[in-house]
Amino acid sequence: MHCRMLILVAMLVIAPAGIFSQEYFRVMFYNVENLFDTKDDSLKSDNDFLPDGNMRWTPWKYWEKLRNITRVITAVGEMQSPALVGMCEVENDSVLFDLTQRSPLRMQDYSYIVSNSPDERGIDVALLYQRHQFRLLDYKEYTLTLNKQFPRPTRNILHAVGNLINGDTLDVFVCHFPSRSEGQKETEPFRVAAATLLRKKVDSLFHLRDNANILIMGDFNDHPDNISLSVTLQAKVQEERPDNKSLYNLFYKHLNEPEFGTYKYQGRWEVLDQFIVSGNMLTPSNRTSIVDSNAIIFKADFLLEDDSRYYGKKPFRTNLGPRYQGGFSDHLPIYMDVNVAL
Repeated sequence: MHCRMLILVAMLVIAPAGIFSQEYFRVMFYNVENLFDTKDDSLKSDNDFLPDGNMRWTPWKYWEKLRNITRVITAVGEMQSPALVGMCEVENDSVLFDLTQRSPLRMQDYSYIVSNSPDERGIDVALLYQRHQFRLLDYKEYTLTLNKQFPRPTRNILHAVGNLINGDTLDVFVCHFPSRSEGQKETEPFRVAAATLLRKKVDSLFHLRDNANILIMGDFNDHPDNISLSVTLQAKVQEERPDNKSLYNLFYKHLNEPEFGTYKYQGRWEVLDQFIVSGNMLTPSNRTSIVDSNAIIFKADFLLEDDSRYYGKKPFRTNLGPRYQGGFSDHLPIYMDVNVAL
């Protein structure tokens, strides 16, 4: 009898943990601002980032940049590394190899994929991933077709498909939409074109999978309520009962909060870097779901400096014009946690 009681107690203690145990992994996105190597690419406009270029981009500065990126990723990960790290403004495969295999980040055991975009400056998007948490099944990249409406090449959209440790499939898109450098209104059609392409790929997944787990991250160069994201991509503000076949922008609800943003322009914080997810990932009872249905901007003190021209703080950049500062980026990283029910 005593033995039977012990077995029963053991079953009561162990069974709930086995049935309801949760693992989560952290997802991060970071515009690393001009991660160029020091070698000339004759097919791209990278001359500013050469040792004799305007930025005087020496090997020492390059390796210091890699060490700084490692510091940011490690800080965002806290006690464990982020399982997925989306990145933009990386020049090529070479800088990703140096970052993951030759910098201090090598201790965190990342593999990577990177796009091969037609962007004139040669900057791409990339995804770092830890294979024990995200088993890569396939990846593709999508190029915007050039036409009268969109005459200039831009960054490709990177699409990775992988299995999580609970067996669920996760579709990840990493984006860097066309910039606002020639004016927000003047360049808006370019970002609408990028969002149109992205929405087409998302619709294909909704048709293919009954319960699609879709994660879109990137620097969209638009706010959540701009046309490209709210109308064309149809990424909505979160709802109490999310629809599995809809997209939701995790930063939409924070738009009116003071000092909320990832990038500062003329004294105003802007929400350019965002996470957008399918409604399936906002239902806590699902096997794969966003913790608290929330995402966070990482505003550590070491990533900021005083904004003497306007007020408060601003991102601590690597360069301010041609002047080297030794900082990190003009954007702040974002992250979120994903529950994975085993």
